[in-house]
Amino acid sequence: MTFEATLVRWAGAGGWVFAPVPAEHAPDRAGPFGRVPVTAMVDGRTWSTSVWRDHRAGWLLAVPARIRAGKDHGDVVQVAIEVDPARR
Repeated sequence: MTFEATLVRWAGAGGWVFAPVPAEHAPDRAGPFGRVPVTAMVDGRTWSTSVWRDHRAGWLLAVPARIRAGKDHGDVVQVAIEVDPARR
């Protein structure tokens, strides 16, 4: 299942860009260090990564520049994530 997410640039060192993951698409529970390994797809580009549970912001998918293809803070992307049980 896919969902739309508006990219958010995290303030602070590194300036990571995240796609917030709605509760209905988030993993059931967090793994070690609050992360869960997933296979993610953003705008048709797929890679292995993890989603993180932030106590304030909820579940977040970090989206690297090579995947964003020029998109940044405020841009809307199509996202799909699937928990990767082999890496859990």
